[in-house]
Amino acid sequence: MTPFKRSRETDLVTVSRRRLLQVGGQGLLGVTLPTLAQAGRGVHAPRARSVIFLFQWGGPSHLETFDRKPLAPDNIRGEFDDIQTSLPGVTLCEHLPRMARVMDRVVVVHGVQHDMTNHNPAGYFALTGRRPPLNDIRLKNTPDLFPAYGSVVDHLTPRQPGLPNFVAYPHVVRDGSVTPGQRASFIGAAHDPLLVLADPNAPDFDIPELSLPADMSFDRLQDRRAVWTELDRQRTAFDNAAARGIDAIYDRAYSMLLGESVRAAFDLSREPEAVRERYGRSTYGQGCLLARRLVEAGVRFVNVYFSDSIGGRYIGKGGWDTHGFDNTRMFPILKGWQLPLTDQSLPTLILDLEERGLLEETLVVWMGEFGRTPHINANASRDHWPRCYSVLMAGGGLRRGAIVGRSDGDGADPADRPIGLGDIAATIYHLLGIDPATRIRDLEGRLVPIAEGEPLLEACA
Repeated sequence: MTPFKRSRETDLVTVSRRRLLQVGGQGLLGVTLPTLAQAGRGVHAPRARSVIFLFQWGGPSHLETFDRKPLAPDNIRGEFDDIQTSLPGVTLCEHLPRMARVMDRVVVVHGVQHDMTNHNPAGYFALTGRRPPLNDIRLKNTPDLFPAYGSVVDHLTPRQPGLPNFVAYPHVVRDGSVTPGQRASFIGAAHDPLLVLADPNAPDFDIPELSLPADMSFDRLQDRRAVWTELDRQRTAFDNAAARGIDAIYDRAYSMLLGESVRAAFDLSREPEAVRERYGRSTYGQGCLLARRLVEAGVRFVNVYFSDSIGGRYIGKGGWDTHGFDNTRMFPILKGWQLPLTDQSLPTLILDLEERGLLEETLVVWMGEFGRTPHINANASRDHWPRCYSVLMAGGGLRRGAIVGRSDGDGADPADRPIGLGDIAATIYHLLGIDPATRIRDLEGRLVPIAEGEPLLEACA
């Protein structure tokens, strides 16, 4: 059997179960064949130890979330009423009451702008901070595209023994084809995320890949590892660079099989029932709780995907793509699904991190790939709008209650300077203590910067 196979579920190359059993464990990591990369190192002190990246696939409306326009005409303001928040002068819609109480703890960035109108290129832009080569829904997940934030962080920062630096779950997002920007790409498969496709809200949620087979003791695992290491040494002269890069993946798998920390972090049954209920008994709510457990254990970067699909048709499933398909209207779907789910999970995560003393060292980023049109369309819905939208961040060395940038009276365009996704990327790296000007080597051997913008220093404490 070939040691590699292509998964139809993820469109990623995965290590076969039989191949990992040669190391002594079960199948563990989604990987791709690596290429060589070089990178510089940041030199300034980090303010954040970890990042929780809450990716709102489908494109949430900024006008129904964090950039309300209560004085605008009805065809812009929408159907929802406004409520006051803990941040003077800032209102939210009536369906975000819990979030309203924690607005004094967050940073809202308005006037975020790019020109990608399709989900896959806009999603890639949001997940990497790098402009895609074309604005086409058919943009494919190819090795020449830029790696995910978490993969870059894993490449540039040391790992703790027995822990992954980058974990992503519970979906692979796609709009037709798999959306680029979810993996390590040209910096090599060793920096791909630990990808978990199990539902953290399921009663039997488990990561069997992190457990040894019943008939495999740790001593036996050690013996098999010694044999595998010797075989690797003997075949080195015959392997190409890509195949040799796979060794790092087996080293990581072996380390996690022996370590208790990562298995304990994934064990949601250790959480009090009251805590689980506060986050909400949903896939996304329990995913947010799992993110807190992972950063508490020392994981550096966690991607939590709101949904695997752009959605927008039904209450109870899918993402934020509320166009008004088949004459459906966005406001009932927002009221019945996305907004209550957000209002339960996001403020709970922020408060839980704060109560545990983790918020100042954990950067929470809440964002989608674009916003929504200011004017409501003929289906009583809003369409794609990358010209102006909002990103919410909290913790990780940010200045509480800061509002960065602003939109015009309709939420159609930035009122002053536009803020690019490169600036968001630079801010994330800056807070992690990584110089945004750090360069890594791409597929063609060119040195390219990890961010094409400047940190939002006015947002930093």
